[in-house]
Amino acid sequence: MAPWLRLLAVVPPAVALLVSSGCSDSWGCTDTTAERGEAAAEVDAVGTDGEPLGVTVAILDWELSPHPQTPDEGDMVDVTYSFDYYGESYGDALRDVGLQLCAVDADRVALSCAVVYSTETRPESDRLLTGESWLGPEHPERTAEVLLIPNNMIHHRVTCEGDPKDGGGTHPPEHLVPGDQL
Repeated sequence: MAPWLRLLAVVPPAVALLVSSGCSDSWGCTDTTAERGEAAAEVDAVGTDGEPLGVTVAILDWELSPHPQTPDEGDMVDVTYSFDYYGESYGDALRDVGLQLCAVDADRVALSCAVVYSTETRPESDRLLTGESWLGPEHPERTAEVLLIPNNMIHHRVTCEGDPKDGGGTHPPEHLVPGDQL
């Protein structure tokens, strides 16, 4: 008896058919989206699995003022923020983190949002990094506060659509856009 016939005798026919047809490449490839965390002025960053990443990100200050490079465009929201790594020092391998921040109105409706990255900051101490971002809402005067979303937006995992064999997994939540409720 041929070896492949012996295999069919002991392997359930459905499995043998799938393996022999090459359909097993996409087995188990699923894409999911992480649940968006609660927005606040200070958050502990979390990965797509919901686990803390060892960094607290905080809005240090914000104000309405013209951007120095485009003063004729009127006021924008100038935001200063920090990444404070706990349990590690700056010289160690710090995790790259990117969080979305949004200028919101009194009802916590997003007016303008951006992603701020730890790699775009400057060191203040062995574990504290600070940065600045400018948000340009259509009506900056409606800004009541600036909030951070705790989900890390840096994502290196391939989607199932991009690679059904090796892709899949949990991805960051969709980016917030003006008009979204926080």
